[in-house]
Amino acid sequence: MFIREGYSFRFFFTPNKNYVKLPIPYGCQDITAEDIQTVTQAIGQELITQGAFLPKLEAAFSSYLQASYGVAVANGTAALHLSALALGWEKGSKVICSPLTFVASANCILYAGAQVDFVDIDPDTGLMDLALLEKKLTQSPRGTYQGIVPVDYAGHPIRMDKVAQLAKAYDLKVLEDSCHAPGGFFQDSDEHVHPCGSGAYADLAIFSFHPVKHITTAEGGMVTTRNPKLAEKIKTLRNHGIIKEPNSSVGGWYYEMQELGFNYRMSELQAALGYSQVQRAKANLSLRKQKAQTYDQQLADLPIQLPEPVAGHAYHLYVIRTDRRRALYDYLHAHQILVQVHYIPVHLQPYYQQMGWKKGDFPQAESFYEQCLSLPLFPQLTEAQQAYVVDKIKAFFR
Repeated sequence: MFIREGYSFRFFFTPNKNYVKLPIPYGCQDITAEDIQTVTQAIGQELITQGAFLPKLEAAFSSYLQASYGVAVANGTAALHLSALALGWEKGSKVICSPLTFVASANCILYAGAQVDFVDIDPDTGLMDLALLEKKLTQSPRGTYQGIVPVDYAGHPIRMDKVAQLAKAYDLKVLEDSCHAPGGFFQDSDEHVHPCGSGAYADLAIFSFHPVKHITTAEGGMVTTRNPKLAEKIKTLRNHGIIKEPNSSVGGWYYEMQELGFNYRMSELQAALGYSQVQRAKANLSLRKQKAQTYDQQLADLPIQLPEPVAGHAYHLYVIRTDRRRALYDYLHAHQILVQVHYIPVHLQPYYQQMGWKKGDFPQAESFYEQCLSLPLFPQLTEAQQAYVVDKIKAFFR
């Protein structure tokens, strides 16, 4: 049947269970009627920036992670930038990052005026190799480094308790890039469960609300922490470095710019969308895990390396590895399966190569990059779509 709308026609039909909607992206946003209703409510408010939904999102998201404080900002990169500044990284500082990440994880160190260094990855997980991190710190003069940016790559939780032990021993600040892992968790040495980004072992943690992430605000980000002073610092920096004193004897208009900040605020419309999405974050994470388990089972007999199974994996990405990556990528794209590669190692980017980094510096990250491929994984991926992906991968290897 169809319904006429002006001069256009919209067709409605109920596909059968074998219907496969193409193309299939590697990830996409999940926007529901409830999301739209909440955003509509926000746009009807008197304040559409710095209104009621912003603190509601901050409280709901930090509660989801068991963090004490959450500060919403314009995007994940803004969260990284403000965190680097709040931790005091500046000219003369040297901070360690993983080379297998999106460039923003390392760029924030440069934004603050500090110097970037890298530690190679564990090839089985894609995470920073903590044995290599310890070796680098042990072999360097004390005081060489001021911080670490560990990354929960693809949603695989890094052992933050072990990172924190090294940070304490060498007086380092820790900024956990947990963009891929809201809802993920790890178990510490005492078998206690800690959500990624809770602040139990990191000074600050950051998240992105880009459309392909677990929770979206279209663009947006969040800084989480258990340190009230750092939370206040981030809040000030996101709003031009301005402090307002409502009871000032000067007048209600009075404000002070106490430091050089930025306009990294999040709008009410974004906050409303994020607040609505947090309500079903656990349910969507469960769907991601179910679909990851299906891949685990269906692809087990193929000549590819599957992600290391971990209970606390948040499965932002489902990353396989194969020596035939380029051929498989082209084959799947030809069949409208839009797989992606995550990531080109940061040190191989032209900007970073100008600093002296070169191919061969971090062989594990480079080898991982040459083999990795991210398969479609998102909550609304249908059984028929996933079966189609699996069938095409099997057909390729046949």
